[in-house]
Amino acid sequence: MRIILGLIMIVVGFLITWKSDWLVSNFGTISWAEQHISTSGGSRLLWKLIGILTIFIGMLVTTNLLQGVIVSMVSSIFPGAK
Repeated sequence: MRIILGLIMIVVGFLITWKSDWLVSNFGTISWAEQHISTSGGSRLLWKLIGILTIFIGMLVTTNLLQGVIVSMVSSIFPGAK
């Protein structure tokens, strides 16, 4: 089940990255992204970053490494947590 879920996440992330212009055209710009990301297409860049992050998380889900990554990130912030 995790492999199918991970592959679906990878495909969705790819589509978000590939069709970021379509997303901006249909849903409008994101004012926070336009203000804080200093490029002319801040909303498009934000959609691409969301897509890449979705692909990365999908790969972690597929390979069953998501829990290990989360534990290592949390344990570096809170040394007593394991």
